[in-house]
Amino acid sequence: MDLNYGDCWSSSKRSWKNVLLLSYQSLGVVYGDLSISPLYVYKSTFAEDIQHSETNEEIYGVLSFVFWTLTLVPLFKYVFVVLRADDNGEGGTFALYSLICRHAKVSLLPNRQLADESLSTYKLEHPAEKKRSSRVKLLLEKCKGLHTALLILVLLGTCMVIGDGLLTPAISVFSAVSGLELSMSKEHHEYAVVPITCFILVCLFALQHYGTHRVGFFFAPIVLTWLLCISALGLYNIFRWNRHVYQALSPYYMFKFLKKTRISGWMSLGGILLCITGSEAMFADLGHFSYSAIQIAFTFLVYPALILAYMGQAAYLSMNHNSTHSISFYVSVPECVRWPVLVIAILASVVGSQAIISGTFSIINQSQSLGCFPRVKVVHTSDKVHGQIYIPEINWILMILCIAVTIGFRDTKHLGNASGLAVMTVMLVTTCLTSLVIIICWEKPPILALAFLLFFGSVELLYFSASLTKFTEGAWLPILLALFLMTIMFVWHYATIKKYEFDLHNKVSLEWLLALGPSLGIARVPGIGLVFTDLTSGIPANFSRFVTNLPAFHRILVFVCVKSVPVPFVPPAERYLVGRVGPAAHRSYRCIVRYGYRDVHQDVDSFESELVDRLSDFIRYDWSQSHRASSCLEEDATRSNASSESRLAVIGTVAFPGGSSYEIEETMQPASVSVDFPTAESLTDVIEMETMAPVERRVRFAIDEDSETDNSRYEIEMQLREELEDLYHAQQAGTAFILGHSHVQAKQGSSVFKRLAINFGYNFLRRNCRGPDVALKVPPVSLLEVGMVYVV
Repeated sequence: MDLNYGDCWSSSKRSWKNVLLLSYQSLGVVYGDLSISPLYVYKSTFAEDIQHSETNEEIYGVLSFVFWTLTLVPLFKYVFVVLRADDNGEGGTFALYSLICRHAKVSLLPNRQLADESLSTYKLEHPAEKKRSSRVKLLLEKCKGLHTALLILVLLGTCMVIGDGLLTPAISVFSAVSGLELSMSKEHHEYAVVPITCFILVCLFALQHYGTHRVGFFFAPIVLTWLLCISALGLYNIFRWNRHVYQALSPYYMFKFLKKTRISGWMSLGGILLCITGSEAMFADLGHFSYSAIQIAFTFLVYPALILAYMGQAAYLSMNHNSTHSISFYVSVPECVRWPVLVIAILASVVGSQAIISGTFSIINQSQSLGCFPRVKVVHTSDKVHGQIYIPEINWILMILCIAVTIGFRDTKHLGNASGLAVMTVMLVTTCLTSLVIIICWEKPPILALAFLLFFGSVELLYFSASLTKFTEGAWLPILLALFLMTIMFVWHYATIKKYEFDLHNKVSLEWLLALGPSLGIARVPGIGLVFTDLTSGIPANFSRFVTNLPAFHRILVFVCVKSVPVPFVPPAERYLVGRVGPAAHRSYRCIVRYGYRDVHQDVDSFESELVDRLSDFIRYDWSQSHRASSCLEEDATRSNASSESRLAVIGTVAFPGGSSYEIEETMQPASVSVDFPTAESLTDVIEMETMAPVERRVRFAIDEDSETDNSRYEIEMQLREELEDLYHAQQAGTAFILGHSHVQAKQGSSVFKRLAINFGYNFLRRNCRGPDVALKVPPVSLLEVGMVYVV
């Protein structure tokens, strides 16, 4: 990421020219899925439950439902409310969750630190000390069961997004290709549509590793052409067939429709809800654009185009009751332009599928960052465009399942039922989380959040209940998929927390490390040893096991903790938190590397070189502070009372004119402690930093190389030079990456579910998924693995 990432984006979003450009670009990324819904909404709605009659009450009622659903959910809910609940410009389920976790103590991430709250992206809407906490917030923080329930809710939304990534390509491409039925006989059509759909899907997934940036400039023109096309067709059908179709926009026709069709009309809502598929993408892709850009694109182009398209189809169907073909989008397209429209529809369906596939990769990467998904290989397909990733394992699994679903269902009705349930579940999760944001983060009256939840929740529950009635007709698929994925994600997260508890209880003291030396037969070898651990304080048990089996360790020893914080991204200048472990002569350090859930993790070469640079910056800073402290007895006394591990400095990368310079934010706080918790089942109690008020100070200084030196200054400079030479010589000798190779087993007396989850579920996932060395991109030649058995 660029250092001025946030500044350049915020400045560009102020310009209306750039806002309009972003609005145009958002068409291809955000609105591909939503814009192709006219292909299958009417066909799914009239598939079985209701019939199109001469009175037109059914078609008018469906049009009224479509209009008000599009108006209430995407326009009112998302554009005017949900898009404002952004997390530093980022959107999506995890953005809402991280926003709530920062304003209330509900996070289940184990290694939280007070220093994380000083990040510039860790901003609060209303600082806690300014206003009295609401009762809802206090209840949420007090009840530990609600913490787990909140995480399960987020995981449910995540699983349904993944399910949508499986179903959307199938129904979009299948509906577009089904236009061939008007140009083929029924016998040929049945054997042509499915193979052509599968071929397009295979090509779509096979091209994913190239990244969307290579063909992304085609996306916006394709979707724009499609929107103009369906608008023109809608206007043509309105003026050609029924100019009074606008009257059906009245809510009166909804009640008339339900009064006539009764339970069949309610069940048909499972097809009507498909008109808002893709609405969640407006919020999920907020980080790539801006609030204004997405708002303008939807309000002034996408929304009117969709309304005209649905009105045009209704106008045609209101005057054509005895069509030889079933109700579909293509019957309302004039025959002279049917083939060009078919080509544009297929291209638009591919664009819409691409957007949801990219979104699936993104949300799985976020889940992995927060410890809720097994490790997978993440490939960044663009060095210039932030956040474009490709996950090979997920890509091929999605392709196989997508083709299997297409071949298994073979019709729009079953695909629509499955997709509709997944879409409505995600929207219900977003509504619940947004209600919490309104109370906890925005600090609005609870009655306002309750009104939001009841109004939009009741609308979505109506559609959700209609989708559940289709359980045996396709809706079982997203439910089964969600249960399977939630089991995997919860087992992985549970075992990760248990492993962290084990590490926390079995870490060794600093005195043990300092006692290691030649008298015990321990040798220091040239090079840098990077010991990776999840702990932010103390010496991990895997290092003590390493020294026990191999009585030697490196001249430069660095305990590295790569952790995720509940923010979308961490500025590079604030990423490294560096401190000493023991006295300077021991040459041991602690480095905490902080990433946000949307950050790009560095490859090992750039990480290694940057880590050495940050260590050298810290060494210069620390010796400069020693020189200052030696001239100030009071400050020296303060420093002497501090523990060797109590002072960590944020090493920045901002240079000042003249000499070597650094900007460092130092957090002076009590030594890291383990919170005493009576039972290991209480996950949220496992944190390493107690909630104590830190004393912060920002230090900016420049080393003047021409200043006069006295004896103490000379000694400090000699020690500084010696330590830097040791660091650079160790870098030349090579770097070893020391990682734990863990086997986890449940302790005796554990419940059956825990033994199944740990002994079978987690260990199966650990053996068959990527190891930590692949996730950290460690070269095999530099890897040292330490076997560890975790009894949890």
